[in-house]
Formats: sequence, C-alpha cells, structure tokens
Amino acid sequence: MPPELGGHTVVLTRAQHQLGEARRLFENAGAAVLDLPALVIGPPDSWGPLDDALSELESFHWLVVSSANGVEAVEQRLQAGGRSLARRPQGLKIAAVGRKTALELEQLGAPADFVPPDFVADSLLEHFPVGVWGQRLLLPRVQSGGRTLLAEAFGEAGGRVTEVAAYESRCPEAMPELTAAALEAGMAAAICFSSGKTVRHSAQLLRQRFGETWPKRLDGLQLISIGPQTSAVCRELLGRVDAEADPHDLEGLLAACAGALAQS
Repeated sequence: MPPELGGHTVVLTRAQHQLGEARRLFENAGAAVLDLPALVIGPPDSWGPLDDALSELESFHWLVVSSANGVEAVEQRLQAGGRSLARRPQGLKIAAVGRKTALELEQLGAPADFVPPDFVADSLLEHFPVGVWGQRLLLPRVQSGGRTLLAEAFGEAGGRVTEVAAYESRCPEAMPELTAAALEAGMAAAICFSSGKTVRHSAQLLRQRFGETWPKRLDGLQLISIGPQTSAVCRELLGRVDAEADPHDLEGLLAACAGALAQS
C-alpha cells in the first residue's frame, strides 16, 4: 500500500531543476508541497580538469559516477567534442551509485556495468565486482562539499584515481516567499532533505530569512533525511533527525516522511 500524506504540508529541499519529480511523488501521496530549492546546479569554476580527463577516456578502466548531475556534466562535455557516453571506448566500464544515476545512464544509451545494491557510495566499495589494483578510475564529482571517500578507498586498494570537478552546487540567493511565510506561520509538518548540502544551504537560507532565532522555525517539524551522510549533517546543524529513508532514494524519503508523520 503506497504511503499516505493527505492533509500534511511538506517542505522539499532539492536542486532547483530536480524539484518537479519530488513534488509529483509527494503530491500523488496527498501532500501539500512547499518548495525550498536549496541547490543551484551549475558548471565548476573551470572545465579544464574534466576536459583533460575525458580527452584520455580510453586510458581509464572505470568511470564511477555517483549522481545524475555528474552523468549530465560528463555527457555535456563529451558531446561538445563530438563524442558521447553511448559511444565510449570499448574498454571503459561504468559504475553508478543510485537508481537515478543508473536511470540517467540508461536514458543516454550507456547503461551502467555495475550498480551496488544500496544507493550509497559505501555500498559501491563493498560490492565492487573486480579488484582495483592497477585499475585507472575516473571519478567526476561536485566541486565543493562532496565526499572523497571513494577516491581515498580506491586509492588505498591500489587503484589509480583521477577525481575531477564536473559541476558545482551553490546556495540560492533566498527562499521562496510562500515557503518562508508557511514556516513563519508554523503551517508545515515536515521538511525533507536530499543531501548534506541541502541541509547546510537550508540552514543558511533560514538564518538569512529569520535571523538568529531560525532554529525555532523547525520546532514541531519532522526532519527527514535521505541517507546516513545527510542524517549526520542534520544532527550537526539542526540537532536531530526524525527519520531516515531506506532505501536512500525519493521513494524511501516519501515512505520515511509518511511513517514519521503517522507517529507524530
């Protein structure tokens, strides 16, 4: 039976261009949705490192992507040079973390050769299908605030890792007026975070809007996290997390939110 959120107002924090998918999912479950776009996705400060790595793509054994944004950036830069992931070098395999990342690859005609069973980067390390000693791995990632765990772990296992900035996620200038007014009036029941950065940027936007009393705007709200790393940032900056998605994707976030509100 699908989760039910009828009668509840839920705040969603996503990248601006990704809010539509989350909104549809939560609205289909009966929620009234307030958008709090907490990320603006754009290019890194320089395309040079990514372009340099992609010019040597045939020398890599694995391309390891952990977000749809990373896939989109790689495809964009390849197409600028008349290439694509669908026509990647024959010896290059692709590993993808997360259902959305894998789906993005499929839609480009370049399905992943390996997707770990859990939608977190740690699962990739545990289940990687081959030994990485001597393997050359390309890891495109967010410019700032991303995790270097993969690069460090592959390096410790003997892999030759090239980690490059493929995109940047920045904080928007302000939160939407409708969302701010609802939070001020105590109308929301829950706020859902889809990454550690959405937590950090949401806290920044709340402080900017409400001043030093901003934590009070979260009183009475259920704080829902998409996964372990996001939960850790919630505890660090917000003092708590009330539920965590399992699996660590939008469907899991919806189910966690519904479960928390049913018990509140």
